[in-house]
Parts: sequence; C-alpha cells; structure tokens
Amino acid sequence: MQTLHIDDTVRVTASGGALGADVHNVDLSQPITQPAVEAIKQAWADHLVLRLRGQKRLSVQNLADFSRHFGSLDKAPTASSKLGDDFDWQHPEITVISNVTTNGKPVGALGAYEAVWHSDMTYNPKPPKGSALYAIEIPPSGGNTQFANMYAAYETLPANLKTRIQGLQCIHDASRNSAGELRKGYEDISDPRKTVGATHPLVRIHPVTGKPALFLGRRRNAYIVGQEVEESEDLLNSLWAHATQEKFVWTQVWQLDDLILWDNRCTMHRRDSFDATTRRLLYRTQIAGEAVI
Repeated sequence: MQTLHIDDTVRVTASGGALGADVHNVDLSQPITQPAVEAIKQAWADHLVLRLRGQKRLSVQNLADFSRHFGSLDKAPTASSKLGDDFDWQHPEITVISNVTTNGKPVGALGAYEAVWHSDMTYNPKPPKGSALYAIEIPPSGGNTQFANMYAAYETLPANLKTRIQGLQCIHDASRNSAGELRKGYEDISDPRKTVGATHPLVRIHPVTGKPALFLGRRRNAYIVGQEVEESEDLLNSLWAHATQEKFVWTQVWQLDDLILWDNRCTMHRRDSFDATTRRLLYRTQIAGEAVI
C-alpha cells in the first residue's frame, strides 16, 4: 500500500485493492482547513471511496458540515425523518441506516438484511453525487459494505461488448429499494418494458475526472431502450456479471467511528446481512448530483 502526503497534515493510504483509501490526520469534529478539503477532494477523485477512521464524537452537524464541502445536501427521505423521535440525531439532512427499534418503531432504514449491488437513486434524473456514512453502533460480525470500481469495469470490457453498448440508454427501475422492498405507490411488474424510472446512458462520463464508467444502477427490471426483452436481459446480465467480479471490489469491514465517503457516479455498493438481534446504527448524508451524461 502506498502512503502519500498530499498537504502538510493529510495523509492518504491506498487500500491496495481496486479502489478505496484511508485518510489520516483529519479530525472532523473540528473545522478543517481549505487545503485539507482540497487534498481530500483529490483523494476522492483518485480513489473513489475514502475511509476516515477514529472520527470520535462527531455530531450530526459535524457530519453535515463535512459533507457540504462536496456539494449541497439532499434532504432525508420524508419517511426516514419521521422515525426515531426519541433519538438525538434529528436533522433534515441526516438519514439513519439501522435495524434498531424503540417502542416497536424502527429508528432507521434497511433493517438487517442484505442490500444487493446498486448505485443510489439512479432512478432519478439527477442521482446523488455521493454519500458519507458514519458508524455509531456496529454488530459483532456481518453488515460489511462492498464497493465496486465502475471505471475499471468499463475499461476491461471485452472490445466487442464495449462497442456494443456505446450510445445505449437504460431505464432504471424506481419501484424497489436496494433491499428489494416494493416502494409505496408502485406496482410490481414482470415486463421490464413497463419499467418506471429515469433513463440514463450505460456509460457515463464523470464530470470531475472526465473518465467513462459503467452506470448500471440496479439490476431488477432494468431495461435497455429499444431492444427486445431477451436481448436487453442478455446484455444486462453480461454487464452485471463483468462489473461485480471480485477483482473490481474492495470491502469495508466496519469499526466504530468509521466514516466512509463514496462517489456514487463511478461505484456500486452492496451490504452483507447480519444478525437481526444485534444492533447496527449509522448516520448518512447524501450529496446532490447532476444530470448524467
């Protein structure tokens, strides 16, 4: 693993995997300097996913303030903002990811089950740029998060497949979340041609790095515009099988006080299930994105 000194204090150590790096000597409970912000931004562009360990005593305001260095923040989903009324995390831009219940009421989203490979909210015309996720309580095992490098997935496509997908558009399904739950107000469809959601190119150009990346969103009910269903399914299956190979993946094994910052435009992620009788509680911000090109 290579460690780089990218300003007088900030150090960045690459994971040694397909993506990911640790950022050292940054205390997010205190204001950080503009040179440190610029160093972190460069590291984010270089490594796609950053981990800042040992971020003790962060308030929700600290988390929101750090996240705003990367763009404006989306509001937490309305349903989430009504959960856990007796918790001290209440903040309009903080979403709680948790299996914890209090008085029979969930304090957060996603429970204890597996979350399948996806990029966040790509069913929207302007999917989020990225997210920061901060660990408050972690189960003894399970609940790890894997990230996949979509630059590398695109770069290593077989030449015929890379040529085949140029200019193709895909509809991203809005009906289910990453845990497979049907969202309120949506119908459960079996014909991908009836998929409801935003349409995006299969290959997007990152607005900061200028590099092309596969942009797949979620697999279920995705549909490539203008193709027969069988053709669309076969092509998407090939792309997903390629993009989720272990060689493109880095795993975050959570520790208390870890903060992970990931770029939603050039990565996908998934989460392992864990024992529902144990507790997992994390706070998340979501950084507003731009149109996909």
